[in-house]
Amino acid sequence: MSEYLPGIIWLVVLLVVNAFFVGAEFAVISARRSQIEPKAEAGSKAAKTTLWAMEHATLMLATSQLGITVCSLVILNVSEPAIHHLLEIPLEFTSLSAEAIGIIAFIVALLIVTFLHVVIGEMVPKNISFSVPTRAALLLAPPLVLVAKIFKPVIWSLNTVANGVLRLFKVEPKDEATSAFTLDEVANIVEQSTREGVLVDASSTLNAAFEFTGKTVADVEVPIGEMVQLPLTATPADIRLAVAEYGYSRYILTNGVHEPTGYLHLKDVMDLTSPEAFDSPVPAKRIRRLASAYSGSELEDALATMRRTGAHVARVFDADGNTTGVLFLEDIIEELVGEVQDATSN
Repeated sequence: MSEYLPGIIWLVVLLVVNAFFVGAEFAVISARRSQIEPKAEAGSKAAKTTLWAMEHATLMLATSQLGITVCSLVILNVSEPAIHHLLEIPLEFTSLSAEAIGIIAFIVALLIVTFLHVVIGEMVPKNISFSVPTRAALLLAPPLVLVAKIFKPVIWSLNTVANGVLRLFKVEPKDEATSAFTLDEVANIVEQSTREGVLVDASSTLNAAFEFTGKTVADVEVPIGEMVQLPLTATPADIRLAVAEYGYSRYILTNGVHEPTGYLHLKDVMDLTSPEAFDSPVPAKRIRRLASAYSGSELEDALATMRRTGAHVARVFDADGNTTGVLFLEDIIEELVGEVQDATSN
């Protein structure tokens, strides 16, 4: 019996190795960058290697498939004969013919090896990687990367051929696994979680954020004819009168043809209290510049522009360059968080 022991040992070893390649393959695909990146930024070498593996997913898949294929072939050629002969020993005490014993032993040995290979070598590691993808990736990706580097010429050749076949069918290969959710996927997750009571969005802030991405500047702008305007020569006295009448803290200054040229905040003129300054036009250096936003552009792009320029108000123009209205930062924020109790928009 000792002569068949190496075959049994090889069966155990190959099952473990096969399980490693299967687990690593599914871990690299299932893990999320958002959970790995913080660990990498904290200095974890395993996390950094895992990120590299996720960015070279096709190479990792080629490595895993090569390992799985080799293990499968070796298991059948080394372990199956050992089990086959072990089964023949008790069967020889039956009245069966030598030919029948050989056939039965072969079938049973094949079933045993196949069962162990599918369950221990495939299903168990796959389910573990799906259940704890981050932990599995951090544990299995680094050794998988090492194997890929050792057998790089072979694996690179196989991967190149596979990518070439894909391109023949006009399919562009991807190196990086899809490890982030799309906007629609996140929206569906939030909707389902809210419906099942796992997530509470009482203020509808999350839903507002999803709707925000589909809105344009034209959806939020204040048309020229609906906003309070002051002339470019407005004085601090005019600003204070406007505040008393309308209650707003920001006012658009326009030229003679109602073209916005800048804006003033109440605090820009509060220190101009002397009789001469109070009744004189506000100094040009105190007038704030307007940002510019195309009416058809996405609202989030306009927000990025206003944040970059530091402006809280933007002039909105159409495709012909004509001014159609004004966009207030507060109105953009209200699209995300609801009404802001601050009378600063017109």
